[in-house]
Amino acid sequence: MRLFLIGFFVVYGLMHIYAFLRSKASLGLGWSWAAPLAIFMAAMVLAPLIVWYLEERGLDLGAKALSHLGYMWLGLIFLFVSVSLPLDIYMVLAKGAGTVLNRNIPALPLSSRAAFFVPFFLSLALLTYGYFDALNIRTERLTIETPKLPPGVERLRIVQISDVHVGLIVRERRLGRILRKVRELKPDILVATGDIVDGQINRLPGLAEMFRDITPPYGKYAITGNHEFYAGLPQALAFIEGAGFKVLRGEAVSGVINVAGVEDSTGQYFGSNRLVDESKLLAGLPREKFTLLLKHRPEVDEASKGLFDLQLSGHTHKGQIFPFYLVTLTVYPATGRHDLAGGAVMYLSRGSGTWGPPVRVFAPPEVTLIELVRK
Repeated sequence: MRLFLIGFFVVYGLMHIYAFLRSKASLGLGWSWAAPLAIFMAAMVLAPLIVWYLEERGLDLGAKALSHLGYMWLGLIFLFVSVSLPLDIYMVLAKGAGTVLNRNIPALPLSSRAAFFVPFFLSLALLTYGYFDALNIRTERLTIETPKLPPGVERLRIVQISDVHVGLIVRERRLGRILRKVRELKPDILVATGDIVDGQINRLPGLAEMFRDITPPYGKYAITGNHEFYAGLPQALAFIEGAGFKVLRGEAVSGVINVAGVEDSTGQYFGSNRLVDESKLLAGLPREKFTLLLKHRPEVDEASKGLFDLQLSGHTHKGQIFPFYLVTLTVYPATGRHDLAGGAVMYLSRGSGTWGPPVRVFAPPEVTLIELVRK
């Protein structure tokens, strides 16, 4: 966690330095304008820490206001750097190649000011689009044929939510949209594959109760994600259990199907004693029943192959704001369905909520309906 925070603030600070120098040079800002801009940018870099400080002291109104401003700014800066930096790199390379080859390499026909304002307004447009798209919950559907349903059950509806991040930003309005979609799908089983809560959950009155009227006939199951540990595991578990979920921490239940859940690997850094051998957990389940594995990170354990029929995961958000998706692809597989050896399936959700900026660009939120159909 410490290394993550250090890395985050270093990268975030460098993004601000680039944006500051870019705006100062392109707009010809004197220090009477540049100094206030530098102070504002420094405050925005520190905004996540200030939000944490305010919430710790019960100043919720200030924490909420600054979290919205700070995280929307984070989204804008990320988009601006993602658009502007490649343009600058191209301009430099074109000029350098022209000098080396002693020929004219066509560059973009933009003035210095235009080269700033085009990326800025494009980033602002993408941020606005992403804000409203993050409120538009999609339904993704996955159908799996299996002979492992019990007699009398021809079809079983499993609904997955993931990465909701209930906290300062995802509250009644956004959570209500997600749960409305869940109710429409009429689940037989509801599962939450980690990060139900965010890293700051000191006061969430009434939010756990919003889950209460969703009572699938075969239960509600949840697992821990990394943010449950960041938030403080005891209070995170209290919230999730208060929402009516049975939290599976290296445990399994065998009912109409087998449902197994494993602790997120972040637990090893927080002293969790619930980290288990996944393959041993699965090997002890009735093989004639369909086995559902809940695992926050989309990592398939080689030793577990052949011991489960479906793994549901989350964690990546599909990058949440493009082009960050290109970064997540270097570590994790693409979102969606992945067919594994032996007929098993791993499904990776894009997530239902947002972390940080309440924005999703080319990575829309989802609630997933998985239908098990008798083969």
